[in-house]
Amino acid sequence: MSGLVKTSKRNPEANRSALIRATLDSIYEDGFAETTVSGIIKRAGLSRGMIHLHFGGKSQLLVAAAEAFNIEYYAEIDRHLLVAADTPEATVMAVVSADLSEALLNERSAKLLHAFRGAATTDAGIAQFSGTRDEKLRTIVRGAFEEIAQAYEVRDSSILARDATFGLLAMLEGMWGDYLLNPTVFSHGDAKHIACRFLKGLFPDHFETQRCK
Repeated sequence: MSGLVKTSKRNPEANRSALIRATLDSIYEDGFAETTVSGIIKRAGLSRGMIHLHFGGKSQLLVAAAEAFNIEYYAEIDRHLLVAADTPEATVMAVVSADLSEALLNERSAKLLHAFRGAATTDAGIAQFSGTRDEKLRTIVRGAFEEIAQAYEVRDSSILARDATFGLLAMLEGMWGDYLLNPTVFSHGDAKHIACRFLKGLFPDHFETQRCK
């Protein structure tokens, strides 16, 4: 079990963060259905009333935890994008590299993602931050593919960009699922290599020289 977080009743932001962290720890270690108010406050070292004070109730706290997990994900995506070259193919590769990195794709993250995905089918609040059609990620990737697709002789470059976006993100989703079920044999390098082969097949002029490992 993760260590208890020392908090102060006079520090609302620290208390709020402690409750979110305790919730994520509980979901990761115990599962979504087994995450209880009693377990959360024990991990956070806070009283039951603090959940109602800062979030209004357990349901709202779970949504806040899903949002926090989403923010953590994009912090890593943004870190890779920040150092990527200013080209559309570099943008795509930054997303692939970040998404399949051990910093993001690990036991904790995989369990949390799929726990929130399961809850998203019945909770609209959680679904905002745990959907398979994340608007921000699709916008980043599709924008890059739109630019790349214009260089190819196709009837409609926007359709090519759409298909590439759906295909790549579905592949990345599948990699996360495979990791969750087969963590001991999963290879981050192989996963990235496969994603690169997919990109090279669609856009050989732009991804042929990209590093796949």
